Amino acid sequence: MERYLQSTASIDCDSEVIQEKARILTQGQKDIIEKARSLFYFTRDEIRYNPYASLYPIEASGTLDKGYGFCVQKAALLAALARAASIPARLGFIDIRNHRLDPDWQKIFGTNVIVYHGFAELNINGNWLKATPAFDLRMCRENGFLPVEFDGHHHGMLHSHTQDGNPHIDYLEPYGSYDDVPLNDIIEGVTRAYGPQFLECWKTGIWDHYLNS
Repeated sequence: MERYLQSTASIDCDSEVIQEKARILTQGQKDIIEKARSLFYFTRDEIRYNPYASLYPIEASGTLDKGYGFCVQKAALLAALARAASIPARLGFIDIRNHRLDPDWQKIFGTNVIVYHGFAELNINGNWLKATPAFDLRMCRENGFLPVEFDGHHHGMLHSHTQDGNPHIDYLEPYGSYDDVPLNDIIEGVTRAYGPQFLECWKTGIWDHYLNS
């Protein structure tokens, strides 16, 4: 478990801001499940989901400072907060099909398949549990999505259907678990899936090439 408690390039759990936020969020809590739930719901709801966020900074401390991020950034932040609270954490990645993908992103991707969707995995009492903090509660309410809940006993993953019963998320090809963000693999994967122009826009967070064409 030691490797999943250490600070890394992206999961910078030893940074002062991560340490302080983890301390505040878990203050007075003794139970690991209670701590994990506090960290999950903070990351889910207080860090806004923003698919237009630029790729950089990828560090968890940068996402905490900005207050928003896309799925991988939010997952890395949750993992960093967990490690700072002495909860072993790692990252998982998988391709997903989003049947409710925003039309602008359908245009950007050219498909409704999202490669390298990221989530956190927390080790709770010896069990690795998936925890997906990507979609914040406000976003879910505005779009009719079922929010992901995390109880510390079961996996918390994006739901297959929306609140009204329509298809939402299909899980496709998994990539496994990592102790840090596999940035080079992600860059190669998105370039292969969406082309080099996508990567250039992602690096800057400026999507005019797609949205104004």
